[in-house]
Amino acid sequence: MTAQEQKQQSNTITAPHKRTEIAMSKPVYQWPNNARLALSVVVNVEELSEYNVGQGDKITEPVDELHVTLSKPVRNYGNESNYRYGVNEGHARVAALLDRYNVTSTYTAAAVSLERAPEIADYLRGSRHEVCSHGHRWIHQFRFNEEQERQFIRDAADSIEKTTGVRPVGWLSRYLHTASTRRLLQEEGFLYHMDDYSADAPFWGEVDGTDKPMIVVPYQLDTNDMKMWVAPSYLPKDWLDYAIDSFDTLYAEGEHSPKVMSLGLHLRIIGRPGRIGAFEKFLQYVAQKPGTWYATRRQIAEHFASQVGAA
Repeated sequence: MTAQEQKQQSNTITAPHKRTEIAMSKPVYQWPNNARLALSVVVNVEELSEYNVGQGDKITEPVDELHVTLSKPVRNYGNESNYRYGVNEGHARVAALLDRYNVTSTYTAAAVSLERAPEIADYLRGSRHEVCSHGHRWIHQFRFNEEQERQFIRDAADSIEKTTGVRPVGWLSRYLHTASTRRLLQEEGFLYHMDDYSADAPFWGEVDGTDKPMIVVPYQLDTNDMKMWVAPSYLPKDWLDYAIDSFDTLYAEGEHSPKVMSLGLHLRIIGRPGRIGAFEKFLQYVAQKPGTWYATRRQIAEHFASQVGAA
């Protein structure tokens, strides 16, 4: 998260969601086919829907590989091209590896990104992959009032259903969200929420304003390839070592209790020639580990719901 986003977050104080009592108890279920670990590969599609002064936004996109954060809303043509790279080149490399290693993944996609990159939407339509909503655009929603946020959620779902043929049932915000987000998602028919980093397995999370809990499938920032953008000295080999170490720990623990590992990828980041090889090496390593279940987050949430009732 950039300094600008950290400042924005400091101005947004929201009480953390609490877990329901059942989430704190010992798990009493197993993954399908007694899998040791559920591995969730998350492909973020944010390109072409980020902040852009040229599209009327009041700020310039602050997330940049060179950490160029402009204090004035000046159009940053260079960074726009960084994002276009993810569509023009990066996705083909990522998709090729997913297909080569038969990986089932979840694409967390901003709806407008799929509208503007129909070749990605076409790849996803009818595929084994899930599309989870990453917002209508890749912008912050914490500034919205409740009705604006509800419309933002609804517009995203409508658009993704139109471009891919399937209405999304999961949601990932651009990091910051509101106290109402989870309730609005629930009211709009979503199955799970993934704006949470508190656990290595799904749980029933409390929802502000209602007694009905919602499934939370926690995400991971520590294994995310974004580290290679926000920390220039963090090389692909460092990311690979960390990802394998994370896998090994969760794979070992998975013998005794259900665990999920999330691996977050971005087309414009991991899709670069000097980084894509690290992703392939990770897939090669996992291929040697029996009992690894490449699962969509929807599959994880649905299996959890079938095994663990809401409190």
